[in-house]
Amino acid sequence: MGREKKVVLAEPRSFCAGVRRAISIIELALEKYGAPVYVRKEIVHNHYVVRLLERRGAIFVDSEEDVPESAICVFSAHGVSPQVRRNAELRSLDVIDATCPLVAKVHQQAKRFAREKRTLLLVGHEGHEEVEGTYGHAPDRTVIVETVSDAERLDLPPDTPVAYLTQTTLSVDETKDIIDVLDRRFSNLLGPGTDDICYASQNRQDAVKAVVPRSDLVLVVGSRNSSNSIRMVEVAQRLGTPAHLVPDVTEFQEEWLEGVGTIGVSAGASAPEILVDQLLEKLAEFGYEDIEIERVAEENIVFHPPARLTDDPRHA
Repeated sequence: MGREKKVVLAEPRSFCAGVRRAISIIELALEKYGAPVYVRKEIVHNHYVVRLLERRGAIFVDSEEDVPESAICVFSAHGVSPQVRRNAELRSLDVIDATCPLVAKVHQQAKRFAREKRTLLLVGHEGHEEVEGTYGHAPDRTVIVETVSDAERLDLPPDTPVAYLTQTTLSVDETKDIIDVLDRRFSNLLGPGTDDICYASQNRQDAVKAVVPRSDLVLVVGSRNSSNSIRMVEVAQRLGTPAHLVPDVTEFQEEWLEGVGTIGVSAGASAPEILVDQLLEKLAEFGYEDIEIERVAEENIVFHPPARLTDDPRHA
């Protein structure tokens, strides 16, 4: 590659529709009901967003048990289990659900597969909030599958009625090898439709793939607890390009730029664009002022907040 200094900016990047909706739900709730508004877990996995909402009056708690009785409680975009909802009812909490509609769709499918008496193979990371929520919809019938090895080791007869669902923050590419194993091993396997895959994770990884051939270095803006941001870094690294996660500009390291001509820049689905702008300003200080756009898809999906926050029945 040439020594000319420039940035290739990946698109799509930053907020997806589910994240935009979740953040707007808290902002609208604060506007309508006033502070404090309690939020179970981080609304999205980005520390900048959480701190900003805290300054406006949101209080983030680890459990619905930490919310005062009868108070407003927002469920995060990652979704919750039925047990969490029952706990909230027992405490008379005024629940506003910010679960991403794509995650909610996965929950419905989990319940359907359970009704059909299928063993549900949930492809995802154990301990992730979204996986915990989905697992809770059919705990007696669900097995978490994290790796290809897990899929190979499943102790089930080949004719077992099984179904699989995937954590939405994983892309089609990430789950393909696991699903191939399930497809080979089980004759009675059902899965979600292709339109049920989270577009955002795949699009952001595809955009990283597109910038990698032109880049000496890839920087991905996102928090350390953001699954989709970490995966984007790993995509670049697997393709042979050095890549780093940048939670915010204070964690940028000048030594990364040694010998680097072109830098690919992107951001995870939970990272705000302002953090990308700050990184671009920092790179410009080192001579990386020329910016090119690499666009792989257009995202026009909009998820509306609940009608109770907008007084608009179309947004129900």
